[in-house]
Amino acid sequence: MLNKPDRGLRIVSTANPVGWPQAVLFDLDGTLIDSVPDLTAAVNRVLEFNGLSRLDVDAVRPMIGNGIKKLVQRAFAAHGVELEGRRLDFTTDRMMGIYREHLTVYTTLMPGAFVAVRDLSEAGVRVAVVTNKPEAFSRRIVEHFGLGPYVDTVIGGDTGPERKPAPDMLLQVLAEFRVHARDGLMVGDSPADINAARAVPMPSIAVRGGYTAVSADELGADGVVESLADIGTAVDRLRELV
Repeated sequence: MLNKPDRGLRIVSTANPVGWPQAVLFDLDGTLIDSVPDLTAAVNRVLEFNGLSRLDVDAVRPMIGNGIKKLVQRAFAAHGVELEGRRLDFTTDRMMGIYREHLTVYTTLMPGAFVAVRDLSEAGVRVAVVTNKPEAFSRRIVEHFGLGPYVDTVIGGDTGPERKPAPDMLLQVLAEFRVHARDGLMVGDSPADINAARAVPMPSIAVRGGYTAVSADELGADGVVESLADIGTAVDRLRELV
């Protein structure tokens, strides 16, 4: 179900005198998109194949953020089943096959996401999606929601660099954009996102309402917003500090 992006109020009104940031790196799940309904449906299919009961979206939400393999491992652990080795790999492959066919059935854009990405791009800021989700899945989702023209690159969990919370994915984007870390900004909802930014180190903004049991205010980001609709104000505040 494709929700209509908010194409109205702009967060940036002029074409790049911004100076900072020169690049904004967005997490995907829980930051740009609300994918937990589709992920829950897929992981529940896998649980049912193994004779285990379904989980609701509230149980699955904090399991998301470190890749599909970790999600599968956590979902089984919630039933007291520890997956590892070949069984974990096999079950993850099954989950990937199911999820691949249902990436955007129930997934929607997070509030303010379309406007934030569009306005930053049109202001001359380089935009990246940096996610632990597989790259091919992520690119399909980005295109489905009309973000493709505004996103310069997508780095996924299988692209090559070590996944968040390691800094490697962020460093690869900065190198590709030829942007210094101090001129970039990471925007995410989870410890993996903010810890990756701190490891670079580079400035970061945490978005409330994402996929983590840790409060956004406790993640250690340089700024916190209620939603991406507030990203412009947060960027203005941080610009005064960098």
